[in-house]
Amino acid sequence: MRERASYMASPNIQRVSHQWVNQIAPLFVLVATTVLVGCAGDKSILDPAGQAARDVRLIWWIMLSFASVVFTAVIALWLYAFKRKPVERTPAEERRIARRWILGGGIILPVSSIAALLAFGVPAGQRMMPVPLDNAPEVIEVIGHQWWWEVRYPNAEGGEVVTANQIVMPAGEPVDFHVSSADVVHAFWIPRLGGKIDMLPGRVNRIRLEADEPGTLVAQSAEFSGVGYAHMSFPVEVLPRDEFDTWLSARQPEQLADLASQGNSNALAAFQESCASCHRVAGLSDSGEGPDLSDVGGRAALGAGVLPMQTGAITYWLTHHQTLKPGNRMPAHDDMDDATLETLGNWLEGLNP
Repeated sequence: MRERASYMASPNIQRVSHQWVNQIAPLFVLVATTVLVGCAGDKSILDPAGQAARDVRLIWWIMLSFASVVFTAVIALWLYAFKRKPVERTPAEERRIARRWILGGGIILPVSSIAALLAFGVPAGQRMMPVPLDNAPEVIEVIGHQWWWEVRYPNAEGGEVVTANQIVMPAGEPVDFHVSSADVVHAFWIPRLGGKIDMLPGRVNRIRLEADEPGTLVAQSAEFSGVGYAHMSFPVEVLPRDEFDTWLSARQPEQLADLASQGNSNALAAFQESCASCHRVAGLSDSGEGPDLSDVGGRAALGAGVLPMQTGAITYWLTHHQTLKPGNRMPAHDDMDDATLETLGNWLEGLNP
């Protein structure tokens, strides 16, 4: 009878087992896919493009591995505590066991964990500090605004180069980023190059990053700064040194002024009347309230990553900017007719050195 009962129960057991697998398998696939997606991409610290990011990745893996071991051990002890048989001990034995757990789990384990983390973390952090070098590295100043990025190259040959919502840097050499804020606290972060650093009003923080090879990366604000915080990303283009120098020389103020002066007279008049009080265009205006537009036509996107740059994009931005990026400080431009807006947009798109 036992054999028959076991035989009759086996189909039910198999059926329940299949149902469990059918329910759990999709969940497992979903969780695994979600986890693996974070291992690559423009904003993944697990896909480094420089030595500082590799250091960060190594520390992350060490922390994850150690935390996994500790978590597994705690769960195993927890299960063991439920399953083991009660043991009679004297009060002295109980105190001795308690002291061992306090010393081991409350002192030795955390102290050794923190010491190991510092042993890896401190050298990694030091490599991102702008210590003196035999050859002074390139300096790029980045100033956070609500909600856009001002970028300056103070040591460019021929004079300072100013742009906005984009960074171009040389490959294979260290670059010192000097970051600050014009209003509230922001945070500068290029995930594939290294750790983030806060941008504080009235203070300049510095971080040294280096990209291994040419390519395009993505940077992102990593500090909540208001309603437009989510729309504060920008491309980081890494170029060979000779191409980087060419890029800088094409953005000298004199050349940008010549480029701007070649525009349609109606567009120039519209810019002077409606835009010059907030935006700088080399040779036409010097305001710094809004992003510098001297080379806006050569950028990959508008609005700090909101709208890809393509034909007609600036005209569309001028018309719909409050919908695309709510809370930005640009006026509605409802005082200009469609023809004037299109003329102005076409001229701005032509500011492409």
